[in-house]
Amino acid sequence: MSALVSKASISVLAAVAGTVFVSYCIYFDRKRRSDPEFRKKLKEKRKRRKNVSKDGTTTLPDLKDHEAVQQFFLREVQLGEELLAQGDIEEGVEHLSNAVAVCGQPQQLLQVLQQTLPPQVFRLLLERLPVVGQRLMVNAAQSGLGMAEDDVE
Repeated sequence: MSALVSKASISVLAAVAGTVFVSYCIYFDRKRRSDPEFRKKLKEKRKRRKNVSKDGTTTLPDLKDHEAVQQFFLREVQLGEELLAQGDIEEGVEHLSNAVAVCGQPQQLLQVLQQTLPPQVFRLLLERLPVVGQRLMVNAAQSGLGMAEDDVE
């Protein structure tokens, strides 16, 4: 009979634990949704996804449209800084390298970044630049913009 009681008590305990877990999830979901920052963060996340192509890379702007390039640059710098502050180094470096790639004066921006970023993060940025530069050149070639290879560094 004690085996029967222990099986019953285990079943009751499991049911109670399951109920507590589901209640916990519901409580925090409601708390999260009522948070004013939640909607803001959700919009930001959707905006970031909108700027990412199907292969996971950020879509670059039309280089002929200076206003679009400027908005893209500012958005990428801001996203890069936010992601680095959150500890997402890879994504932060990706966005900063996109900003450097479309920047009118990349050497000056790199000097500023070298002074402000930790050395290992700056090294990752330098390693990422050739890939982004190549993607920028492909984008420029597809849009019909003639650029010399040494114009993009």
